[in-house]
Amino acid sequence: MLPKIQGQSVGRKENLASQQIVEDHLKNILKKQENQNYKAWKTPYAPKNPHSPFGDFPKEYIPKEKANQQKVFEPVHETSQNALITNKYQGTHQGTGGRSSSQLQKKDEYKPAPPKAGAYDQRVITVSDFRRYYDRGDLPIKVDHQGSVNRIIWKISPEQLDYHHYLPIFFDGLREKMDPYRFLAILGTYGLLESGGNKILPVIPQLIIPIKTNLNTRDPSIMEVQLKVLQKLVLSGEMVGEALVPYYRQLLPIMNLYKNNNLNLGDKIEYNQRKRVIIGDLIQETLELFEQTGGEDAYINIKYMIPTYESCILN
Repeated sequence: MLPKIQGQSVGRKENLASQQIVEDHLKNILKKQENQNYKAWKTPYAPKNPHSPFGDFPKEYIPKEKANQQKVFEPVHETSQNALITNKYQGTHQGTGGRSSSQLQKKDEYKPAPPKAGAYDQRVITVSDFRRYYDRGDLPIKVDHQGSVNRIIWKISPEQLDYHHYLPIFFDGLREKMDPYRFLAILGTYGLLESGGNKILPVIPQLIIPIKTNLNTRDPSIMEVQLKVLQKLVLSGEMVGEALVPYYRQLLPIMNLYKNNNLNLGDKIEYNQRKRVIIGDLIQETLELFEQTGGEDAYINIKYMIPTYESCILN
């Protein structure tokens, strides 16, 4: 029997995809009180959207001011070289008198602060293969807008698909922040995991790079989706958890960084707990599932990468 997380249902695919849309609407409502608009994909880290459904306009037809705004964002990390403060009293001395003691630079007066490591800074989100395949019409899915809740329609049954080709593409699309890419990627991933059966286990090595890429974006919303999908992945088959053990060195370092990312509110209430969007709690749940489904070697490998982790299995 595969373990289950207490107080939650990991397999409800509609909740995870719809929750992202509801959260975006809620944040937009709160931003309107400040006369602003919130769009999840309007960040300097997310990939730029095409000008039209048929692609970008030619460069000669784009206004110059808009062309300058389409430069790819590259985060600049402050280094010790560009952080040095120039002493205005150094250089060519003018006048007849000598320098006074107030003009001389003291030894530690202008010592620059150490640069920030930027461990928690968000990284640039690259365009996913899911977006490219969907824009070309190469994915057997589409959105069903009938009814009060949008759903996914499979043109071909998931059981008949080639998992070696499609499952890594859907995993790669989990870092999308714009709909319908995000909506279809989440629902499609859950649908493939529910219908995969024995087809999932041979594809595990191909899923490591998309999972690692999604976690290393260090975007909280993307990490939350990826951690929940990881929980669904290890529960999708009997041997999937053990197949992930050799890849802990690629997956666990980013979890070790955010494992204690929780809020200490004292006697206040953290309402995000009911939504399961607290990264520290999600990482703890994911590590416990890794230990429960990873076999006898899972704990020692988790402990090696995350020394603060304690076993959840009673000896």
